Order: sequence, then C-alpha cells, then structure tokens
Amino acid sequence: MKKIVLFTFLFICSFSLINAQEKKDTAPVDTFRFTVVKELPITPVKNQSSSGTCWSFSGLGLFEAELLRLGKPEVDLSEMFVVYHSYSDQAEKYVRMHGALNFSAGGSFHDVLYVLKNYGIVPESLMPGLNYGENMHKHGELDAVTSAYVKAVIQNKNKKLSTAWKKGFDGVLDAYLGELPTEFALNGKKYTPQSYAQSLGLNFDDYVSLTSYTHHPFYGKFALEIPDNWRWGESYNLPLDEFMQVFDNAINNGYALAWGSDVSERGFSRNGIAVNPETRIDNLPGSDQARWLNISEKQMLDSIYKLNTPQPEIKVTQELRQQGFDNYETTDDHGMLIYGIAKDQNGTKYYMVKNSWGTDSKYKGIWYASESFVQQKTMNIMVHKDAIPKDVKKKLGIK
Repeated sequence: MKKIVLFTFLFICSFSLINAQEKKDTAPVDTFRFTVVKELPITPVKNQSSSGTCWSFSGLGLFEAELLRLGKPEVDLSEMFVVYHSYSDQAEKYVRMHGALNFSAGGSFHDVLYVLKNYGIVPESLMPGLNYGENMHKHGELDAVTSAYVKAVIQNKNKKLSTAWKKGFDGVLDAYLGELPTEFALNGKKYTPQSYAQSLGLNFDDYVSLTSYTHHPFYGKFALEIPDNWRWGESYNLPLDEFMQVFDNAINNGYALAWGSDVSERGFSRNGIAVNPETRIDNLPGSDQARWLNISEKQMLDSIYKLNTPQPEIKVTQELRQQGFDNYETTDDHGMLIYGIAKDQNGTKYYMVKNSWGTDSKYKGIWYASESFVQQKTMNIMVHKDAIPKDVKKKLGIK
C-alpha cells in the first residue's frame, strides 16, 4: 500500500475523516460478534471532525479516564486549550529551527502531557475553540493560515526577525480558537489553568511513553523519529512480548492507554473494525485453493478486506514490526484510547478502542482492534507507570 509520510496526521486524522463522515460506508454489514472480557470506564466519545487534533482528544481522553479510575467525578477537558499552546510552541520552535522542523496539525501524547505540566488545563465549556462560525472543528483554513504565517516569518525578508511575529501568530489562534482563559470560577471556587490542573489530583510525572523497535537498545529511551514528535519526547523501548504485556496488565488492573497507531491500512475499517488479515494463499480459509489461485491479486485482496467475518491474521514478530517502521509501511497516523479487551466468536482477542470520529459508526465511535493489528501497527502508547508489570518496570529503571 502506498504510504504518504509527510503531513500524515493532517491527512489521516482530518481529510480522510471528512470522507468517512460525508460518504456512507458501502462495505457489507459485518458479522463480527464480540464478547467483552474487561471494560474500563471512559468519558463519552467526542468528534474532532475536520481537524488534525486526534492526539489532543486521545491524550486528554487518557487523563479523563484516569480520573474515573481514581473514583473522581467525570470531567470534560478542553482539547483546544492544549491545541492552542501546542501550536504556539510549535511555531516558536519551527522559527528557531529556521524551518527545519515539521509544522502541521499533527502532534503527540507528549504535547498533551507537556501542556498539562507547564500550562495547566481548563474545562471544555471555557474553551471549546469554535470562534470562527462553525459548530464543529474545521481547521482547514486555520492550518493553512498558520503554516503560511510561519513560512513567511522564516523567509526573513527584513534580514532580522521582528518583535511582533509571535504576538501576531498567537493573535491568529485567538481569532480561531478563542483567547486563553487566565482565571475562572467553577463550583464557587476561583482557578487559573495551572491551579485547576493541580486540583484534578493527578501526578503528571507518573505517565510514560512506551514503544518497541530494534533500531535502539531495549530498556532505554529514545525520541521516536516521526515528524509529529516535534517536541522530541522520549519513549521507553521494550521487546514486543513485554510491550504487549503492558497492554493486558494495564487494562486488567484498571488503567487505560493512549494509543498511537497506523490507521491507513485496509484492515482498519471506517466502521469499527481493525484487523491484520493473512494474505498468503496457503494460509487462507477453505480447502479449495484453486478459487484463490485463479483470481487476480486485487480480487483476492478485495475479498479478504470486505471485513464481513473474522479471518486468519498475521503472526507478528519483532522483525515484522521493525520492517514496517523502517520502510514507511507503518506510519504515525492517529491517536486513540484503548480501554478494554474483547473476544470475537472464534476466541480471537481484540482491544476496545475509543476513537474521536463521533458516534456515527456501527459501534457508536468504538473500534475493535485485533491483537495482531495492535502488535504490528502500534507506534507508541502512553500510560501510568504503575500499569507496567513490576518486573518490566524494574528493567526500565522506573520507580
């Protein structure tokens, strides 16, 4: 499958979402039947609509779920507060790097964590980010304007940067997303964004990013080499088997995970299923191999990817993961939230995923991602450090 690496978040998180919303899914109604094994409480599914801000929705979705885990009341945190600060920081770093940095709508879980630690957070009601005549997020114009702005700044036609460029950039964000709240009242108490974040009762130093690739040593940390990791946030590196242990240990002990994944695969449907089908003819179901051998590759793949019933899936290895990352087959597309485990009618394990594409889908905004898909296509996860098995945490040097 041809991959587009640059501006992947903007394309997958935004423009393909437009098509998904405006065109009805013509695939056959699936016959997958799922039984829930473990399901954690989460806040309602939201809709990023036509914006490339999945990283903010999924990152905050993790912290909203963490509050529920701790028995605290449900909260609705402002994604656009995080987006505003991240866009502003990204613009400054882009200019300092003379344009030698990715500048797009994309981001990472590190951005969400950085904003919470350094700027705080506000409720969604205080900053919905819809100051431009829409009732849903539509960032095409905003993204085009901010990108053109920073490119004009680094062209530096005056031979010296002005003292006004950053104020002008933030003025654009003010116009589209709204001015940042500095002080507000909630339930009879006064807060700043920083004091409100502190009032939530979460220790943001307890959250870590994990990944699994062989081009860096295991049990150390490195910055994932992807365009949207512009903050150069680091992830702990684990062998695949221990990486997957974290998923199950987390969910079984009440911890949700922010999940960064490649969703540009044919196996990631727009109607709630993410699978990793085996496409070798000798592994396909049915004893009559001639029916596969006598059709074109396109016909065979079209039949496999109808996704109207469970299929045999690829047995993922560490080498296969690495190959996909190295050759651009696995790309950094989309952020979501994993919050449960289910099984299909054949006993195959799936992870329950909260997406941010609204509820106009078969499972009302929830996806079921097979273990094989998650093993091969996960870029990284962010999770509370106590969700990691004790022996694995010790190897990583996390206390």
